[in-house]
This record gives sequence, structure tokens and C-alpha cells, in this order.
Amino acid sequence: MELGLQDQGVVIVGGASGIGWAMVEAFAQEQARVAVIDIAPVPALSGFEGPVAVRADVTDYAAIQAAARELPPRLGRVDHVIYAAAVGSGKYGFPYWNLEPADWERVWRVNLLGAVHVAHAFGPLLSQQRRGTMLFLASVAGQIGSQTDPPYSASKAALINFAQCAAKDLAPYNVRVNTICPGMVRTPLNRSVWQAWAAQQSPETWQDYETWAAAKIARLIPLNRWQTPEDVAALAVFLASDRAANITGQTLNVDGGFVMHW
Repeated sequence: MELGLQDQGVVIVGGASGIGWAMVEAFAQEQARVAVIDIAPVPALSGFEGPVAVRADVTDYAAIQAAARELPPRLGRVDHVIYAAAVGSGKYGFPYWNLEPADWERVWRVNLLGAVHVAHAFGPLLSQQRRGTMLFLASVAGQIGSQTDPPYSASKAALINFAQCAAKDLAPYNVRVNTICPGMVRTPLNRSVWQAWAAQQSPETWQDYETWAAAKIARLIPLNRWQTPEDVAALAVFLASDRAANITGQTLNVDGGFVMHW
């Protein structure tokens, strides 16, 4: 689909792997100019130039502010900012007291405060241009009170709420803000949920990752299949385009029907 994103500047925070990297590839295919902010090394794009890479920790506000100053001249301008960084607690949270309150801090610092840092650093730039988009990658866990990892679930719920606040604040400047919530996606973060679950199982109840995931998908996903990073990236590209010009403040699920509101 021709989406008119050629030469537009896209910053993807947490774009070095997983869903974030699928977004990098999708925007590159649309001939956008892409930059990645990540604490991890950023791979090269096969068949495309770039992406521009900035090593920074989202919990370090000064570093994110520095990236926001550095990237506009390197990209030509910044039109779209995507927050795809996230961590889990690394523990299986059912019941929630399997975790300690101390297990919450890093999850919230990355999943919520990191997003706030990015919004504060790039929001004024987009508002001055009076054009652009922000997109936050949340999770269906933020909508259903998932017992799997309460810190992760709660941080994603807070992220959805913050995105709505940002959407209202930036709308007068013609800047749109939305949230995507993936369902079951085969990523390192998803696998870590299984690892935390498996560590608590007896030999009789233990399952390998593929068996565990297949059972969860059959139980929770009406379409009965994995979602893919590319599925999420396709929506991200659409939301950045003018075809989505009247979509803001929305939470859109790419989840095979996991969460249905009625």
C-alpha cells in the first residue's frame, strides 16, 4: 500500500529487536527515514540504508533529551515517534504476592516513565511543527488485568491512559497519539513469561514453550493463531499515514480477538 511516508522521519524507541525491529523494517519499506533509540546494538537493515542508531537508556531522561536534539538534523526532521521499549518482571505473578513490591520498580521505570521521557523530549518538537504522530506499544495485558505479570500489566494500563492524556494535549497542534496492544506474539518477552511460569511447575505440569503457547492460544485467541511482529508493524505504518488522519486517542488491538469490548 502506498502510504505517502517517503522521506518522513521516524524515531522508534526500543527498535533493536522484536516488534520494534519489525516496525523499523516496515517503515523502511515505505521509504521513510528511520532512527532507532535503544540500549542494545542496532542491526543493519537488509536492502535499505540505516537505520540511524542512538544508544540510550529510556530511564535516563537526559540521554533521551540529547537524542531528541540529535535526531532531527540527522533525519531531516522527525515526523513520527514510536515507543516500543518494554520489560517484564521476570517472575510469574499468580498470585500477585509471588512478587515483591521491589519487583515493580524497573518495570514501571522502563514501561511507563521511559515513555513519559520520550513524550516530554519529542512532544514539544512535534507541537512546534504542528504535524506528526506518537505511538505507544502497550499490551492486551493492560486491558484485562492479566495475572501473569502484575507489574507489566499495570504499567501497560497506565501507558494506555497516559497516551490518551497526550492525545488530548497534542490534538490542537495536529499531532495524533495512539496505542497498539499486541496479543500473543512470539518475542523474547513472551518467552520470558513462559520461563517464569515453567520455573514454578512440577515435573507433572511442566510444558515446553511451544506446547504452553499453543494451549494458551487455543484457550484465549478466537482466531487460534499467533500474532506476528509484522502484523503489529503494519498497523503502526498505517497509523502514521494520512489515511489515519482522524484516528487519535485510540487503543487498537492486534490480538486475534483476545480482547473484545461490547
